[in-house]
Amino acid sequence: MSSHYKPRYNAAPSQLLPVLTSEQPEGFSWFYWGLSPDRSRNKAISERIINRRTEDLLKKPAYGKSLAGHRCLIPADGFYFWKQVGKKTQVPYRAVLPEKSIFGIAGLWEEFETEKGEINHTFSMITCPATSALTGIIDRVPMILNEAGEKIWLKSPYESEARRLITESVNVSLDYYSVSPAIEQESKDLPSMLLHTAPADQFGNLTLFG
Repeated sequence: MSSHYKPRYNAAPSQLLPVLTSEQPEGFSWFYWGLSPDRSRNKAISERIINRRTEDLLKKPAYGKSLAGHRCLIPADGFYFWKQVGKKTQVPYRAVLPEKSIFGIAGLWEEFETEKGEINHTFSMITCPATSALTGIIDRVPMILNEAGEKIWLKSPYESEARRLITESVNVSLDYYSVSPAIEQESKDLPSMLLHTAPADQFGNLTLFG
């Protein structure tokens, strides 16, 4: 584990986060999720590149170069999602593996030059249609790889192998529980964010529809 690693409890787009890349699979690289902070002001663009859909990766030839050599793994032990319980009401939840272990989410990374001539790196998380326990609650979930899939994703030089993993991706079994609506505040990055709380909407109002 890198000495620079610091646990995160409320990671969000445009933040600098650790990933494992196909170029350097033995140690963490620190890339911005989606866009670096100075470029994230354009919401229309940033929301499109935070995540990449498996369907798009398979259909669009433009992703060939990224699938061939710009793959990465995003380490995590859970992810947050919001359950719609009314027209304007959402309840935040956290999804974890049943054994609550760390897993790898498939991703793609990019390199770009800033206006100041600096080289920055970003990554996008790959998502697939939700199945199993989350069907009917949310539409999409991160593409979680098993141990064999992680090795192929990071170390195989073949684009075809990456496409095969995407085609065969099956959502793993997940448990989930409601968390505090404080998760909406990116400035709050505390261990308490992981704790189960009674279902409450984004305004802090308790709900019976969690």
